[in-house]
Parts: sequence; structure tokens; C-alpha cells
Amino acid sequence: MDLFEEKHIYSVSELTKDIREILTDSFPNVWIKGEISTLRLPQSGHIYFTLKDKNAQLKCVFFRGANMKLKFRLEEGMECILLGRISVYDQSGQYQLYVESVEPVGKGAMQQAFEQLKKKLEVEGLFDKGRKRDIPFLPKKIGVVTSATGAAIRDILNIIDRRYANTNVIIRPCLVQGKTAALDIAQGIKDLNDYKEIDVIIVGRGGGSLEDLWAFNEELVARAVYKSKIPVISAVGHEIDFTICDFVADLRAPTPSAAAELVVQEKEKIIHGLDALESRMTEAIMQKIRLGKMRFDGLAQSYAMRRPQVIVERYLQDLDNLQLLISKHFEHQLKEKQGKLAQISARLVNLNPLAILSRGYSITYLTPEQKVVKTTQGLKQGDILETKLHKGVIISQIKTFYNEKAPGCLDSRD
Repeated sequence: MDLFEEKHIYSVSELTKDIREILTDSFPNVWIKGEISTLRLPQSGHIYFTLKDKNAQLKCVFFRGANMKLKFRLEEGMECILLGRISVYDQSGQYQLYVESVEPVGKGAMQQAFEQLKKKLEVEGLFDKGRKRDIPFLPKKIGVVTSATGAAIRDILNIIDRRYANTNVIIRPCLVQGKTAALDIAQGIKDLNDYKEIDVIIVGRGGGSLEDLWAFNEELVARAVYKSKIPVISAVGHEIDFTICDFVADLRAPTPSAAAELVVQEKEKIIHGLDALESRMTEAIMQKIRLGKMRFDGLAQSYAMRRPQVIVERYLQDLDNLQLLISKHFEHQLKEKQGKLAQISARLVNLNPLAILSRGYSITYLTPEQKVVKTTQGLKQGDILETKLHKGVIISQIKTFYNEKAPGCLDSRD
């Protein structure tokens, strides 16, 4: 008899399957608290991590279809409470938690998401004060992105009409809560920018819970406000409510009503201010006229205005004196230059070699080269000479010459 005939022998797959069914039936919905570690975020969109405490750890998988509802980002070291079911992954034979939802310990998921997005956008510079623009003093056209049926738009229109009637308001109706509200709000901001005739945009809604206001905490809305070429006023909820939209906007209003008061000046106050400015300008002009008249009267009584001919005669005399001084100065300069010119001319005459001829000397040239003859060297019989005297020229031909003194001539050394 075979030892194993009456025994049931499991294959690995069968045993794993039975264990999976037992675990799934035993732990269909289980809440587990622990710290997230070894977090992996592959391109598939699924999330893999380990949930651990001091003494044990549990593998977890958070499939994309379930984690798309997650409002915050999972991080290493975050302590959370997870809801899921226990089962076995056949290929590794390891039991794991298939996560359905995650809540951070100590903070709600929305609060955690709010803080994470706020930190991210702040690092990117979306909240920088240097990029925020001034709100126009008297906008011609005001754009409003809000619900067409909510209390916020009624409050805005009533206040604008009371403070400055006939102001143009362009309303772009949108959803202000719900899954598609953020997309609608962002598109509304873009639509008003495309309209191009808007001077300022109010984005907001009335009060509500954190969940009601959540669309204004979405990254999509924040980036639409940041990209807007038109200044944006964020007016979401009540004074105590703060949204991501408030931090990115050029100006935050505590309520929609306050936004209307900020964007539209009170007409009566503007008119009163203009009247006061007109009075100040009139008084300033009259004061200048009075001062000008006083100066004119003073000039009219002055000696120059009473005897203008005397002033003209004095200046004419001064002009004659100035002309005389100039004439004397140039005359003196001319004499000095003439004297210097005479000295230079005398020196040039003395240096002129032709001036020596007047004292009985002559200059002899060899023709036709017109080379001055200084010695008999190089001369030959028959050469034609030209001798220049003080007055006149002698042309001669060499018949004979001596390299030393001629016979019968006295030498100064004799």
C-alpha cells in the first residue's frame, strides 16, 4: 500500500490559492496603522511601499484605480492609517495589504494635501511678492469667475452698483465645488484673459467647509491664477478661510463683498476728493499769480524800468571801451610779431651763401652738372666752368690746372 494513497497532496499553487482565500475571507476590510517606508512610485501609477512598526512590517500595494482619489502625496516616514484587504501575491507567496484608502495620522488628508501643495508652489516662486501686480485704481471692466446663482455674485454686483454705478462687469459662470470645479475655474480665468478687455479679475465664492472650498486649493487653479496676464483678486469663503488661490493671487480679499469694495472706489468719495484737489490747485495758481504781480510791480518801480535809456547808454559806452581795448591789444601783438619777423629775416640773409659774393668772393660750378668746385680733384682739361660773381657770371674752359698752388702764387704760409 502506497504511503501517500490516502493523503491529499497540494501543489504550491493550490496551497497558495487556499491560503489567499482564507486570508481574504478573514480580513476583507481591515484598518492598519503604521509608518510608510521603501516607497516606490513606478510609471504605471501603482504605489508600492512597506508599512512597519517597531516589531513587524507589511508589504502594501495601492493600485492606480484606488490611489487616484488620494488628495495628498505619500512620503517616506509618514505615519498613516490604511484601509484594505489582506491577500496573497501568488508569484512570491507573500501576503500583503491591498490598500483602498489612506489617512495621515494627526492631520486630515485634505490638510496634508494643502500643506504639501503650498510648500511645493512656494518653492517654485508662485507666492513671491515681487511678481504681484497693483490693482487698477478705476477699472473700466471687471471680470468675475464664480457661480452665477450663488450669494457671492449678488453681493459683488450690489456693492459695485452702490459704490460706482454703471461699472462694466463681465461674469464667467463656473462650478465652485465638486470634482470638475477646479477645471471650470481655471478655464474661466483663461477665458477672461482671452477676452483681453478686462482690467481685473475677481475669483471666488461664499463660505463653506474645507471640502466645499477645496476646488480653490487645486494646483490647476493656482497655476491658472499665476499665468493670468490680468491682475487677480482671490475672494474665497470667509475671513478665516485661506486657500492656495489666496497665496498666488495679486490680492487676497477676506470675502467676495470685500473684493468688490477693494476693486471699486466709492464714487462720492472720488468726486469729493477731486473737488478738494481742484480747490487746492486753484489756490496754488492764485498764489503764484499774486507773487508774480508783486515781482512785476517791484520791477516796474526799479531804476532800470524808470530810466531805461540810461542803462542802454551805459552799455554802449562799455562796448566802445571794450572795442578800444581790443584794438590796442591787437596793435601791440602785431608790433611784437613784426619785430620777430625782422630778426628772423636778418638771420636768414646772413646765412644765405650768395650774400658772401658781395664781399668779393665767387662760386665756381662744373657744368653741365652744376656741381660746386671745391678742389681740382676730378677736373680735366677742357671742362667748362661757370663762375658766379656778386654781379654777373663768367664762363671759362680749363686749359691747365695745378693740384697744389700755381707757380708764382704766394702761400699765406710763406
